[in-house]
Formats: sequence, C-alpha cells, structure tokens
Amino acid sequence: MSEWVLGPDRPYPSRIEPLPQRLEDVTAHWLTRLLAPRYPGIEIRRLDVVECKNSHTTKLRVRLDLNNVGVSAGIPEHVCVKANWSGLRTGLICEREARFYHLIGEGLRAPVPEAYFADWDDNGRGNGVVVMEDLALSYGVFGASDDHLGVDGVAAGLESLARVHAAMWADPRLERWSWLPRSMGTENDTEQVRDYWNYIWFNLHDPAYEAVVPAWVYRTPEVMQQALDELSAWELALPGPRCLVHGDAHQGNSFLRNDGERIWVDWQLVRAGSPWRDVSYFLVNSLTVEERRAADRDLVEHYRQHLLAAGANNVPSADEAWQRSIRWPAYGTQAWLGNVNQWGQHSGAEMVERQFAALADYDTIALLTAGKLPRRRFVPGDGAYPLAPALRDEMARRAASSPHR
Repeated sequence: MSEWVLGPDRPYPSRIEPLPQRLEDVTAHWLTRLLAPRYPGIEIRRLDVVECKNSHTTKLRVRLDLNNVGVSAGIPEHVCVKANWSGLRTGLICEREARFYHLIGEGLRAPVPEAYFADWDDNGRGNGVVVMEDLALSYGVFGASDDHLGVDGVAAGLESLARVHAAMWADPRLERWSWLPRSMGTENDTEQVRDYWNYIWFNLHDPAYEAVVPAWVYRTPEVMQQALDELSAWELALPGPRCLVHGDAHQGNSFLRNDGERIWVDWQLVRAGSPWRDVSYFLVNSLTVEERRAADRDLVEHYRQHLLAAGANNVPSADEAWQRSIRWPAYGTQAWLGNVNQWGQHSGAEMVERQFAALADYDTIALLTAGKLPRRRFVPGDGAYPLAPALRDEMARRAASSPHR
C-alpha cells in the first residue's frame, strides 16, 4: 500500500484516496468526493460520458447533473475531465498540468481555458486531474498544426503568447516551485532524440519525410543530439528574466475563440525559462517557408513590443531577441521528427520541412556546435522507447523499400 501514500504538497489534503487509475472508476460518486473539499455540499447526481479521447492523456467530455451547490458555484453542465487513463506512460505531465491549472485558479491572468478544479496525488506517479470548460461546446475552433494563418494571424498569435509570458515575467515563484522544471532542464526536453529514436526512424523512412529531410540527418543523426545538447546548455545558462513557458506552442495546442482571442491548451510541458522557445516554435510551424523568410524578424520584434506593452521589464533588445530565437529550430526539428501522425497531428512532414528550412536559413547547427566536441556519445536506438505494436508492420514495410535502409 505504500505506493499509494499521498504527499503533502496538494491543494486539498483532506482527500486520502488516490486518483483513479481506470476510466471505469470515474463515476458521479467519485467526482462528488473529489470536488467536495473545494465545493462543500456539492453533489453530482449523474455523470454521462459524451466523448472520450485517449492519446498521451485522456480528455473525457461529460454531462453533469449538479445539485444547487454545484450550479451556484458556476460549474457548467458540460465539462471536460482531463487526466491519464490511456494506459500510456507519461511521466509527470498530468501532475504538472494539474498544478498549472490550480495556479490559474489562484488568479493568474493569461489566455487559457477556464478550470473549475485541479488536484494531483504528489506521490511520484504523476497523476493529476483537471475539471475544465468543454471547449468543444464553446464558440470558436480548435487549432490544427497546418492551419494557414498568414503573417497577420501569426502576429495575433504572438500577441497572445506575449500575454502568457508577461503573466509571470520575472516572478520569484518560478525559482521556488520545485515542481516546475526549467526549460531544457528535463528529460522530456533533452532526451527526445534518444527516447523517440524508433519513432524518428519510422518517420525518416516515410517517402513524405524523405522528400524534405536533408541528407545529413541520415548520414550523421548524432548531430541532432549534439545541437539539442548545446541548446539545452545555452538555455540553462541564460541569466533571465524567466517566465512561464508553454513548451509546446503550436496551433494544435490552441483554441481560437470567435472574438479573435487565441487561448492555449495542453499545458503538459509547462516550464520556467526564456520565451523564445514558444515564439520560435509557433512562428516557424505556422508560416510557409516563404512567408517566414519574408517576415520572421519583423514578427519577433512584433512579439517583443507586445511583451513590453504587457509590462515585462529587462526584455532583450531587438537584436538579442532575434539571436535567441534563431537557436530554437534545433528543438523544433527533432520534436516533430519524433511525433508520428497517428498521434493526432496529420501534417508532420510539412512541419518538419518548415523546421529544417529554418534550421538551414539561420545556420543554427553551426551557431550551436561550431568548434565544440559532442557532450556525449550518441548511438541511435540505445535506450529508445520501443515502437508501438500498431506501427511495427508499417516499419518493416518501410525498411524494405526505403533508399536509406
């Protein structure tokens, strides 16, 4: 039973039972018990599942029959319950996301969904749960990574990111919170090439990727790891100021309300760090190569001006902001190479093409690695997660037909 001992760093210590591990344990009675510490007297009389989406995490859209206490508290009839009942190993991402939404509930002003409750187990298993607005019923549309925004649409998205980053700009809590990792200071950031090599290999032998990935990646894939290691060391050495970083700021992790406000969802990779990770990732992913080449520097300055207008101080100069942003395609290239379309974003090759084009245009590899020896020996496949069984037959077929086999 010791594995179920709950730690003290939780918002509602009166809860003594762990969060459920199985979807079938998510019932009206359980949700009543979960919400009671924050909403005394609440009762969920009935819980009906509207939709269940399982990927890295579980998004359970439900309809609630609430008593007067729940209605008076402002909890709507339809909510989304987000946790991990997918059976996949996801580390601490659900716990961190729950902590983030609890922070939002405590008064942080940023363009994010409304959350009515968040809690986590704090026992090292990474369990967390968020009860939040059901955006599928809100007025607006979920973003997709390949939505064409154009330069003006990207400028508006960068304004939204400036509000996110300004909300906790140079906030001393960022240094105190042990649960909040530094950007590029956690294995989720630094070990993606190693951990997801089998998925990278799977993509590299897809004809759509072979058409856009440069030849050096096939010949010397260890250079990707070296560049990522140098980016990590550079980011960790930056003196600040630091801010709250989304960590995965592409359009597919956003929702565009009908009033034009872009809000940011999926805070599983939330970090404390410099904002240029989010700025570069969103900008490069959201523009065609030609659009980015024509407008990237102006867009970085547009973001910087909105960051200043939102109250951030000690913001880097225009030239320094540009120099910081152009290092980040070293992250974007490997992040998209390790993401297979079967996980829900169906434009992987296009995103990879955009990231590698930026990597070449900015000479990012040389900027990070010139004159430096690798910090470690990288052997493709060593320590990598096994490929999901559903992809193995396709991998064998690709291996047989790829010119890079």
